[in-house]
Amino acid sequence: MDPHHLRTFVTVARLASFSDAARALGYTQSAVSQHIAALESDLGLALLGRRPVAPTPAGERLLEHAGSLLLRLDAARVDLARFAAAPPETLTLAVSPLAAHPRTLAALPAVGVTLRTLPRDEVPAAVATGAAGLGLVDGPAAPSDPLRLPDVAPLTATRVSEEPLAVVLPAGHPLAGRPGLRLADLVDARWLDAPDAGIPLDRLRSAHGGPAGQGFRSALRHEGTDSRLLGALAAAGHGLTLLPHSLAATIPGAVAVPLTSPRLVHRVELLHTGTEPGGPAAELAGQLTA
Repeated sequence: MDPHHLRTFVTVARLASFSDAARALGYTQSAVSQHIAALESDLGLALLGRRPVAPTPAGERLLEHAGSLLLRLDAARVDLARFAAAPPETLTLAVSPLAAHPRTLAALPAVGVTLRTLPRDEVPAAVATGAAGLGLVDGPAAPSDPLRLPDVAPLTATRVSEEPLAVVLPAGHPLAGRPGLRLADLVDARWLDAPDAGIPLDRLRSAHGGPAGQGFRSALRHEGTDSRLLGALAAAGHGLTLLPHSLAATIPGAVAVPLTSPRLVHRVELLHTGTEPGGPAAELAGQLTA
């Protein structure tokens, strides 16, 4: 399967147009048509309908594979290029919103660093493709267990920190006086759906272990990476959320009640490729994982 043909296919499917894909890729429309025909011939399947331009069922399935395949190819190219290049003098650090805790911020150099906040699922890809020299990613995990991260490239993940999780409740909530809460107590509660700023609801459902797709109903959706805004929404009574205890305890008008069951912690890991022996990335990695 030619990766150039695969990339052309993805672009045509995304734009739903051969001519628009040709402009986006810098090809002629004839070349785009030839790429698609060659890919269909290689696989022995029709991948795109022409009127309108839309993926066939086989094309839809190929799209499910294409993103990760192209990402791995890009990551391999960038990873190998590092062997021939000098370590960069500046550093881009990709951070998921809940991974930027005080210890991380204190370890940053005074100059030469760009801090880029990304949704947690995008951090591994940013490191793998060279968009960031290092990544800090977070998530819920059993104590001392590693995070489950997308397999985008051979990245090294090292523990930076673990801390308790807490349920954020309005101060007047009936459960605010409890010494601790179990997820089982909160299955039927209304939750804030904030996959990029907090702990995604699908991870709560998975941790609870109940029937697939049930429980932890969404009250309001927050699209963004501002975790403090998420806490403020919980304090205002728009729904519950789960945050690291150190952050949850600082939200005005809210009460942070520790999560006692299941046994989960908020874990932060440092991601790097392991191919750059010097430079600011290696220095910061050493400080964060010492």
